[in-house]
Amino acid sequence: MSDCYDVIVVGGGHAGAEAAWAAARLGCRTALVTMSVEAIGRMSCNPAIGGVGKGHMVREIDALGGLMGLAADAGGIQFRMLNRSKGPAVWAHRAQADRTLYARAVQAMLESVPSLEIIEGIVDDLLADPAADRGPDAGRFTWVVRGVRLADGRALSASAVIVTAGTFLRGLMHCGSQKTVGGRIGEPAANRLSESLERLGLILGRLKTGTPPRIESDSIDRANLAVQTGEEPVSPFSFLTDRIDRPQIDCWITSTNAKSHELIRANIARAPMFSGQIQSRGPRYCPSIEDKVMRFPERDAHQIFLEPEGYDSAWVYCNGIATSLPIDVQEAMVHSIVGLERARIAQYGYAIEYDWVPTDQIDATLETKRVAGLFLAGQVNGTSGYEEAAAQGLMAALNAVARLRGRPTVVLGRDEAYIGVMIDDLVTRPPDEPYRMFTSRAEYRLHLRSDNADIRLTPLGRRIGLVDDARWARFETKKASIDALTAALQRHRHDGRLLIEWLARPEVQLETLCAQAGGPAVSAFSQEVRLAVQIAVKYAGYLAREQRLIARGRQMETRRIPVGFDYGRIAQLRHEAREKLARFRPHSLGQAARISGISPADIATLSLHLAQWPA
Repeated sequence: MSDCYDVIVVGGGHAGAEAAWAAARLGCRTALVTMSVEAIGRMSCNPAIGGVGKGHMVREIDALGGLMGLAADAGGIQFRMLNRSKGPAVWAHRAQADRTLYARAVQAMLESVPSLEIIEGIVDDLLADPAADRGPDAGRFTWVVRGVRLADGRALSASAVIVTAGTFLRGLMHCGSQKTVGGRIGEPAANRLSESLERLGLILGRLKTGTPPRIESDSIDRANLAVQTGEEPVSPFSFLTDRIDRPQIDCWITSTNAKSHELIRANIARAPMFSGQIQSRGPRYCPSIEDKVMRFPERDAHQIFLEPEGYDSAWVYCNGIATSLPIDVQEAMVHSIVGLERARIAQYGYAIEYDWVPTDQIDATLETKRVAGLFLAGQVNGTSGYEEAAAQGLMAALNAVARLRGRPTVVLGRDEAYIGVMIDDLVTRPPDEPYRMFTSRAEYRLHLRSDNADIRLTPLGRRIGLVDDARWARFETKKASIDALTAALQRHRHDGRLLIEWLARPEVQLETLCAQAGGPAVSAFSQEVRLAVQIAVKYAGYLAREQRLIARGRQMETRRIPVGFDYGRIAQLRHEAREKLARFRPHSLGQAARISGISPADIATLSLHLAQWPA
């Protein structure tokens, strides 16, 4: 082999960028192999970062030292905090982004890391040797990864390879009856990489996603459209961003109508999802407009958000009408919508089918169970969305580096992060449709808030080595400020009561209380410190109750299952339970309990036999 690296990352999307950033920042000689350097960090679908559940994960990525939050702040052109009228557990950051600014920010950050080399090329093959009969991995793996081979014949060696192929694995795009091979518009598919994964014994499946038409901004009639403005002051994604002063752009809201729906129904036989042309499953929570119309016949309208793709972009993204209908039907449907009667379509919507690896074949570290040193991240693991992909890319890199250096793996618990919830969901309940993160998936939502992601995860990022001195100093200053403000509230009184007791009342706000009671000067503390203290005080009872539930759950997680545990020896286990436990190879009793089809009785039986297993 001609080129040697510690880690090779395959793919320059959001998962690949995050993986390359983390591995290189941790001092590994890293190669990022991408079809196009200019496409690194490109937003293939909607020009936005964050949302409910997704925004939480971006904050967690940032707290650990990742790049997505910083890039979102650098490329954002409209910022909003979702769910402000609800409790803090579901507050969520979302930013409309300028596609060009965001991609440039990602690329600039990657180019700033000396130990990262970006290679333009297509990976055709994964190079691997048969696993050794001896050593710590004996019996666990069939193969050991050794690197990759590019389409031009170059061989690159590495002890860890992270595949982040997005929708490029045997990608096939659909627009009406027209089918085009490719990973996205104007870019080829990665067919041979799929074949390579299969040669190594991995079983592949097919999933589908889609995108809406883009229209030219100056062809929109905004006179009868509702406007959606950004929020001031801006709530940044990154804990390192003090403020964002760029002007915010407006988005616009319209909707489909009876005429739109009639057009879709009249042409539904020409839609690939309904004609039988597409057989794979699409995302339930982000359906195409034809899916919406057919699944919800009682609805006479579906909302559409018209989102500009950048300050200088002439294109507007029609969020809400993803479609693979034929071009003539898309034209008629778009022109039936208020404000779009004379709209010019710049790019038609399409669906795309692609290969993925069902996730009973990966571990919670995102390493494959058959191939030592081969990690998978992003849509190849059955997820949808930039945020889910980036989170996996980060965790795959952390575990690839841990493997190389003989250090403990990094697996976040369901009580530690939304990232932990997502990965645990994937490896215990493999999805049959593209997985999307929601706050409702987490058991401990009040603990896993967006505002406290740094409190939860920055110490871990520091121990791993991804959090640098500047971020750590900032974090310690914030913690000290929280402690100082809390102590002041515990000292000052008003009408015989401590201020901290007054603040616990739902109707009392910190700033008003301190102004009226002559308490501490809250203006001396940042807004995020004030918010952290107020939430901690007002929700103290609920948080304490949730901590008790977390402690109970951790008892199950600490019951470890040895790597070589033989489920076949437990005659009392049902056949289905033995088969599933042997296939998923859970690390703990808690993880075993979350596997679909494993009953409480199975867990009780397993627990008894674990107690008798030799240490």
